[in-house]
Order: sequence, then C-alpha cells, then structure tokens
Amino acid sequence: MLHFANPWFLLLLILVPLLVWRYSRRIRQGEGPLRLASTISLEGVPTPWTVRIRHALFGLKMLSLALAIIAFSRPQRGTDDEEILTDGVDIILTLDASGSMAAEDFAPRNRLYVAKKVVGQFIEGRKSDRIGLVVFAGKALSRCPLTLDYNVLLGVLDAVELGAMQDGTAIGSAIATSVNRLRGSKAKSKVIILVTDGVNNRGEIQPLDAASIAETLGIKIYTVGVGSRGMARVPVTDPRFGKIYTNLPVEIDEDSLTRISEMTGGIYYRATDRSSLEKIFAEIGQLETTKIEVKTYRRYNELFLPLLLPALGLVLVEIVAGHTRFQKLP
Repeated sequence: MLHFANPWFLLLLILVPLLVWRYSRRIRQGEGPLRLASTISLEGVPTPWTVRIRHALFGLKMLSLALAIIAFSRPQRGTDDEEILTDGVDIILTLDASGSMAAEDFAPRNRLYVAKKVVGQFIEGRKSDRIGLVVFAGKALSRCPLTLDYNVLLGVLDAVELGAMQDGTAIGSAIATSVNRLRGSKAKSKVIILVTDGVNNRGEIQPLDAASIAETLGIKIYTVGVGSRGMARVPVTDPRFGKIYTNLPVEIDEDSLTRISEMTGGIYYRATDRSSLEKIFAEIGQLETTKIEVKTYRRYNELFLPLLLPALGLVLVEIVAGHTRFQKLP
C-alpha cells in the first residue's frame, strides 16, 4: 500500500507542465541568444546531433524536478502485520471404543464409525483451540495430547478401531485420564466431551469421583450418550457360523452421565442417530466459542532516497552536459 507522509508537496507538480508550456512558447517564438543577418552561408551544413536533441537537457531538468517533488512528499510503502489474541479453549475428546460401539443402530455402519465422523467434523470446525484425544474401553489411553495440529489429530482419530484394547467401559478411568491431560492447562476454558454408549463396569476409579476432581480443577464435562432406544442390532462372532447378528438392549447410565455434567457445569445429551449427534456437537461448539481479537500494525518503508538520488543524478548530468558538449553561447 503506497502512502505519502507529506502529500501537499505533490501540488508543486503543477510547476512541471507550466514550465514545459513556457519553454515550448519560447521555442515557437524563435527566441535565441544569437541573431544572424543571413543564413545562406549555413545552407548544406549538416545539423549536429547536439542540436537535434537540444531539448533533452530541458527534459532532464523537468524529470529531476518531478522526482524531487515526489521524493519530498515522502512516499512510503506500508506492510500490515496482524497479532491474533485469543482466550482459547482446551478440549479433550473422550471417545468410547468398547465392543458395544459396534452396534449398527447408527447408519451407515455402527456407533463408533459415525461418532468418529462427527467428532472429525467438530475438530475441523475449530480454529484456535487446542484439542486432544482419549480413547477408552476396559481401560483409558491418551492417544493425542492437546495440539493445534488438527491434521495429526484427525489421523489419530481415524486410526481408532474396535477391539484394540481390553473390552469393557471404564468411564471413571476415561474421565481421570482426560482430567490429567488438562491439569496443567492455562486456558480460560477447559472442556471434556465424553462420548459413550454404556455403563461403567471397569477401572478402579468411579465416574463421580473423577468428576469431582474435574470440578475442583474447573474442568467442564459434556457427556453424550449414543444409542437408539430399546434394542440394537449388534454383530457377534460365532465359533461355528462366524459373524452373526443379535439384538441386545441399549443400556446407557443416563443418571450418572447427567450428574457428571451437572457437577462440572456441563450438559448431558442423548443421541439416537447421526443427525442428533451432529446437532449435539454443533450446540457444544456454539457454547464453547473462542474469543479472537485481531490487532493490525502497519509498518512503512521510506521510498525517499530511491527517488531523490536519481533526481540529483539527472541534475548532475544536465549541469555537466550544459557546460561541455551542449554548452551555449553567452
């Protein structure tokens, strides 16, 4: 962006066309320093090149004047720098990968597949929040620490599979592991989003005890129960017939999940299909917004010398030429 610190100097540029007009007028009126009674004796004499380009010195004067005027107007080229200030939200996504997440009551495949897709969309919708991932079944594992590298996080999420760890549902251990990841966080808002489809039946830590620790540390927990109501179609492996399907009751400890959220200032949600799960994560995303403040700094680089030096150089050329090859009669 071009900027002039002293723009009023540019008004002096009007002198250039006025001086050109005055010079042209003098040429047309035949003004000159020497008058001859007759020019017959000069006929046939070739015109020197210095005469043919005699107006070049005047052109140099005008060009140097214009450059000097523009230089004294102090042209500057500005560059903008931005500083982004954000309060930030640190989020741990705590995902159930127990065997019951294989239930196929969430189209197009199963609960875990759909949960991974919706969680991935949630991650892609964030901008300046650190997000981590904890996966649990019979035990809890921290799969990705808090990070701003969402591509790495999405890769880790995509690699989550059923049957990769001891089966079961250790909700208390999952909360404790997530709390441990957020314990040293300096963020203004610290959040755990727990996605599960079952009842705590593994681990040495009770869910409400882990939630109490989270409450003490100012960590908010949103709990999301996933699963249709009634019975759900679940694939199982039979020794004789291989993969078969059976209908199992959907059991989600909604009372405990509700108490966990209420203790920590969060909200309990129930998702019965993909559409409702997407709406839940969209609502959580709106509740946990990040305040971003952008400060813009403009830095100017002076263009004074790149214009003034050529102007002085042209003046020097005009002076030297005017006193040598282009010297005039007194």
